[in-house]
Amino acid sequence: MAAHSASGEAGGSGGTRTPRPRRDRELNRRKLLVAAREVFRDHGLKATLDDVARHAGLGVGTAYRHFANKQALIDELVDDMFARVEEATREGAEDADAWRGLTVSLERVAELQALDRGLREVVLHSDRAVPAGLRHQEQIRRNVDLVVERAKEQGALRADAEPWDLVVIQQMLAAVTERSAQPDLWRRYLRLLLDGLRAGPERTEPLPGEDSGKHFDLRRSNGIDPPSPDSDASGSPRD
Repeated sequence: MAAHSASGEAGGSGGTRTPRPRRDRELNRRKLLVAAREVFRDHGLKATLDDVARHAGLGVGTAYRHFANKQALIDELVDDMFARVEEATREGAEDADAWRGLTVSLERVAELQALDRGLREVVLHSDRAVPAGLRHQEQIRRNVDLVVERAKEQGALRADAEPWDLVVIQQMLAAVTERSAQPDLWRRYLRLLLDGLRAGPERTEPLPGEDSGKHFDLRRSNGIDPPSPDSDASGSPRD
């Protein structure tokens, strides 16, 4: 009877329960991912896989059984970050109030950028983000296009705003977080930028650079083409 009981605990009634080693393996993987977010948030990408393992309370060998190296761990975190961006933009596009959907999705993506310092470094400064971004880019772009179109139709968004404006705004907010020691400072500038996007009778001056969208490419690591060799750092032609 004792042997039967031990077998039942391991395999469950009818063998339907998941074996403990498999559950433990998945639990350890989740611990490593949570720990990695916290370690990269606090220390940036200079932190090592060993640092992540210690923070998770696991042995280094366990970490390497799940991830071949630190870059493999970062790649999975970046892919998850883009998946959450896709989810935020999808929910924004589905909101019956398009302006609310637009503003809430912008805020959620900015929060992701502010919380994940290490991942923000990858997204803004490394080509490692490109494969992960491309896996989600098409749907993110469709979601942004839709929420912009609907916000214009509802009379909430200025008519000359473009979908790529929202992506550039996200990069601007990320720069505020990156260059300041105030993790919530971006909220002030998001509010200022949203006031500029909202439709209203006081909008008398059209936006310049209506053709600038052709220079915007999500496939680039920083999203915006660099200045040409014949221009200065601001992008203006040299004399």
